[in-house]
Amino acid sequence: MSSRSTHESGTAESDPRPDLERLLGDAVRARDDHLNAPGVVVRPDEVQSVLATLRDDSGFDHCSCVTAQQYPDRFETIYHLKSYDDPTREVSVVVPTSVDDPVSESAEPVFRTAEWHEREAFDLVGIEYDGHPDLRRILLPETWQGHPLSPSYDREQTQIVTLSEHANPIADDEHDDVTDTMFLNIGPHHPSTHGVMHVEAVLDGETVVDVDPDVGYIHRCEEQMCQQGTYRHQIMPYPDRWDWMAGLCNEWAYARAAEDLADLDVPDYARVIRTMGAELSRLASHFISLGTYALDVFGEFTATFQYAIRDRELVLDLLEDLTGQRMMYNYFRLGGVAWDLPEPREEFVEQCRDFLDGLPAKIDEYHDLLVTNEIFQRRCMDTGILEPAVAKQYGCTGPVARGSGIDYDLRRDDPYGYYENIEWDVVTEDGCDNFARVLVRLREVEESAKIVEQCLDLLAEWPEDERTVQSNVPRTLKPDPGTETYRAVEGAKGELGIYVRSDGTDTPARFKIRSPCFSNLSVLPTVTDGEYVADLVAAIGSLDCIMGEVDR
Repeated sequence: MSSRSTHESGTAESDPRPDLERLLGDAVRARDDHLNAPGVVVRPDEVQSVLATLRDDSGFDHCSCVTAQQYPDRFETIYHLKSYDDPTREVSVVVPTSVDDPVSESAEPVFRTAEWHEREAFDLVGIEYDGHPDLRRILLPETWQGHPLSPSYDREQTQIVTLSEHANPIADDEHDDVTDTMFLNIGPHHPSTHGVMHVEAVLDGETVVDVDPDVGYIHRCEEQMCQQGTYRHQIMPYPDRWDWMAGLCNEWAYARAAEDLADLDVPDYARVIRTMGAELSRLASHFISLGTYALDVFGEFTATFQYAIRDRELVLDLLEDLTGQRMMYNYFRLGGVAWDLPEPREEFVEQCRDFLDGLPAKIDEYHDLLVTNEIFQRRCMDTGILEPAVAKQYGCTGPVARGSGIDYDLRRDDPYGYYENIEWDVVTEDGCDNFARVLVRLREVEESAKIVEQCLDLLAEWPEDERTVQSNVPRTLKPDPGTETYRAVEGAKGELGIYVRSDGTDTPARFKIRSPCFSNLSVLPTVTDGEYVADLVAAIGSLDCIMGEVDR
């Protein structure tokens, strides 16, 4: 599938590292290389110039993640940069600030995706970003006192959360002579917003004037719980709870980062099982996305939803046989998987093949019900327009980006598992609208089925005495102190990345989750500006966000 040769941690044999000192000159204060990427330390007042140089002169046009943390003597922001054309080209820009005055220049004028990421860093860690267009809390209420990830945070202090009724973000325009604006609360109940998300919308008649996604209603401190768990045993159960539609993809994101950190190998046989399981999870996720999107667009209980739930249940049956669970799998292990295929293995393989054999006819049904449906076309075509340049500015990945023609998929471009040894295609569409994003997911169902089928062929023929499901992993993992890495996989929603920093103990000093839904959702105000309110609901569904992953 790819000409790059990698081992399971995904490090390419040829890793051309840019001459950062030559490119950035005096802006480089020190080197701070991470396992996955070269790193540079820059002054907090030179962030924009450094990032702009890396974007414009060296092609680092993807700000994939922003990590904030506090040391005893400083605060630190890390901008994890990649290239959409080649995500194996990575660089980490480290920006330290003093403990007494944690102020850094905002990266938002260079990368729009930094707006939400820096708001989260301000909210939880306490770093302020000079020049940020809207520096306010994003997960916690505006009246919250203190920053929960700061060591000085007082967990016992009383918090008073006030209620702002009918808070219209363009209140000055609400009752003028020209417009007839109305403030509309959408959510945070589940059906309209795909989870507990609150959308503050301002309408002029039926036209969307302003949209502000209000997230944080299901924030569960997943990063902090992972920081309290041991690498070897206690962290792996948590990833299933981020995007609960595609749990094995989540588990792989953590496994890839931790295996990179601890330099662990994965047997080929286990890599095949991982690849098959992840694609089954992708199928389950895409089926629920297609089914619920039909509810969004048609506004009623439809045959599409029933068919999608039927097919998802068949996939979950297979995943339950493989892992023992229907959603919270906890099946991956560092260095491999928990166990081999269920016995009798021939019966499990036959059940998988029966499902795959019946899938083409079912996909034709989805096309008849959705793609060729005139009502669906009128609701989705030429609505929710997301141009490729805008998608890159907001760090969009997954089907959202590929629906805008961006040919970016980490399974191929930064290969891991067994993907590079299997024949499959990255799906893109050039429509840039809600309809294109649905087409991408429908076509990806076919590609995932192709991957699963080839994995079954490999597993069925694998010599019995070579079926090793785990490598030899120490019972206690204590990576070298100060070791840092950022690793990502292609989750069902896009690039799911994990940053981990070790302090030499058996638990991480910092654990940061890069949610694809978080970045994808941040583009909602842009794609719905000037649309009708019905198109707003369709756009929310087309982004396919899971709020447990957005809020973490």
